[in-house]
Amino acid sequence: MNVSDLFSVKNKTVLVTGGSSGIGLMLATGFVENGARVYVCSIMADDCDRIAEELTSRGPGECISLPADLLKMSDIEKLVETIKNREPDGLDVLINNAGIMTVAPIDSYTEADFDNVLNLNLKSVFFVSQKFIPLLEKKGTASDPSRIINTGSVSGIAYQENVFAYSASKAGLHHLSKSMAVSLGPRHITVNCIAPGIFPSLITKEFLERDGENIAKLSLMGRIGRPNDIVGACIYLASKAGSYITGTILVVDGGLSITT
Repeated sequence: MNVSDLFSVKNKTVLVTGGSSGIGLMLATGFVENGARVYVCSIMADDCDRIAEELTSRGPGECISLPADLLKMSDIEKLVETIKNREPDGLDVLINNAGIMTVAPIDSYTEADFDNVLNLNLKSVFFVSQKFIPLLEKKGTASDPSRIINTGSVSGIAYQENVFAYSASKAGLHHLSKSMAVSLGPRHITVNCIAPGIFPSLITKEFLERDGENIAKLSLMGRIGRPNDIVGACIYLASKAGSYITGTILVVDGGLSITT
C-alpha cells in the first residue's frame, strides 16, 4: 500500500467541463500537475486555449482545449467524437463541473433564469455522462473502475438565499449521481458527487468581494476553500484510493453546511 501509488493519477485521461475558471480550473491544474492528460471544456474558447497552453507548459501532464456549449446536444456529441478519436482506449475520469447560478428575489426570478440553470447544471450532466459511457467502459475494470465526478454544492444541502434554481439543480444532481451510480456500478464506472462550500470562482466573485471576511467566518475552519482542498478530494475519488467509493456525496466545505 504505497501511498504515492494509491493516490496516483499519473497517465490517466481526464475530461473537466467548465475547466477554464473557478473550481474547474483548480481541478484541471491539479490533475495536470500530477501527471494526467486533461481535456478542458468550456464555452469560452479563448480561455480554454489559454489555460491548456499554460498548464501544458508547466507539466508534467498535458492539457488539451476542447471548447463546447454543453447546452447543445450537437456540441456534446462532437466533444465525445473528438475524444474518442484522440483516446481510442477510452476515458478514465469524467468531471462534470460546468454550471451557472442566477441570484434574484423570488418575485423577480424568471422562467429563463430557471431553465438556463437547470439545463446546464442538471440536464447536461446527465447527457454528457450518458454519451461518454462507452469510452468510460473501455477503461473501467472491477478493480480499477472509471470515474464520474459531479460537482454539486452545499447549496443543495443547506439554505442559501435567492438561488432557487441553483439550489434545486444541485440537490437534484446529488440524487441523480446516486441513481447513476446504481446503473453504472455493474459496468465498472463509479459515480460520486463533491459538494463544495465557498471557493473563489466566477460564481462567488461578487459576494466574496462584498462580504468575504464575514462569509469565511461561517465556516468552522474560519476560511473559504483553497485549491488543494477540492483537488485533494477529487484526486482521492479518481485514484486507486477511491476505487471502492460510489454513490456518495463528499462535502468539502469546512463545516459550512452544518452552521448555516
